[in-house]
Amino acid sequence: MNTTTDSSPEALRAAMVDRIKAAGHAHTAAVEQALREVPRHRFVPAAQLTDAYANQAVITKRAADGAALSCASVPTVVAMMLDQLDVQPGHRILEIGAGTGYNAALLATLTGPTGHVTTVDIDPEVTAGARAGLDITGFADVEVITADGSLGEPDNAPYDRIIVTVGAFDIPPAWREQLAPGGRLVVPLRWRGQTRSVAFVRDDDLLRSDLVKLCGFVPMIGQDSERSAHLDHDEQVTLYWDADQNIDPELLHGVFSTPKTEVWSEVTVGDSEPFDGVWLRMTATEPATCRIAADQGAVDSGLCTPAIPSRSPALAEGDSLAYFTYRRVDPHQSGGAHAELGAIGHGPTGVNLAKRLCDQIRSWSQDRTGVPTIVVYQADVPNERLASRDSIAKRWACLVFTG
Repeated sequence: MNTTTDSSPEALRAAMVDRIKAAGHAHTAAVEQALREVPRHRFVPAAQLTDAYANQAVITKRAADGAALSCASVPTVVAMMLDQLDVQPGHRILEIGAGTGYNAALLATLTGPTGHVTTVDIDPEVTAGARAGLDITGFADVEVITADGSLGEPDNAPYDRIIVTVGAFDIPPAWREQLAPGGRLVVPLRWRGQTRSVAFVRDDDLLRSDLVKLCGFVPMIGQDSERSAHLDHDEQVTLYWDADQNIDPELLHGVFSTPKTEVWSEVTVGDSEPFDGVWLRMTATEPATCRIAADQGAVDSGLCTPAIPSRSPALAEGDSLAYFTYRRVDPHQSGGAHAELGAIGHGPTGVNLAKRLCDQIRSWSQDRTGVPTIVVYQADVPNERLASRDSIAKRWACLVFTG
């Protein structure tokens, strides 16, 4: 790994790519070379040089409330999604979400002079910035369009590859229709409180996943179908759920004032072993899956102690709730494991919800690397066509989970 203390753009860029490689991304020589060639700092001129090449997002536009509206994504996530996209020379590519223009420059480098890149964003300020960054770095051939990304860009279709660089709650018909047969769509898709970068392959009128990775992204404007509500009087704990779910926050308000029940799964994990696969499996089989977030005050007081306070899976039904948690165990007595996974339930049926959540943990533990396949049907698909009962209905798409 590059350990130089040189603070030149070239040295910082080399160190950035070394970190990306060490994290297990940039699998191909082409992706690695593109990351080494394209000057990221030229696309974020207001950022400090070290920040431009740090493994962090660089926010380039915020809303009045401080929420991020546009950014240059975390470099490891950029590389991960390029791995998923599998761009080949000569490909026609559509990018939804122009950002700073940096990702479009990487795409143009990968597809080469015989390919074509179109990037679309609804915000004219964002597209103007992307256009300026692309021009100054020698990528004038990238086409930058100000338009609603949910409509794609039909004039340049069909595309061999489509990549979405904003968090999407749904998959509009245009993305599937403008994708060539056998083409790949990579999208940070949001459902049941989580965001996963999903690589889909077009199979006739279906999209079928073949790679699913955990990630986080700025939400796409106009697609937000997530609801939220505070569960306690001090507003320290927030519940998040999707619009299609039958969850009444009024029934759940004050649920933490009811007795809590701890249920433990007997499933243990090492100190650095990921367990986010539990959440993914829950979304495939538990319609009540949602998300909670607890402030530090709630954790310190013991009011709510989820595994990851800022975002942990939960099950909510009627006036009861259970959420994912863990407890430390002695590694000398548990074969090197450091934590046991479990659930805490509140409300009349909280203990049953906690038991169901632990069932999900045990199911995950039987195959910790297994990932369900996600098949995307059009929202109006007849029920008899669905390959599984485990589905999530959105405005434009119906997600079906198999495997």
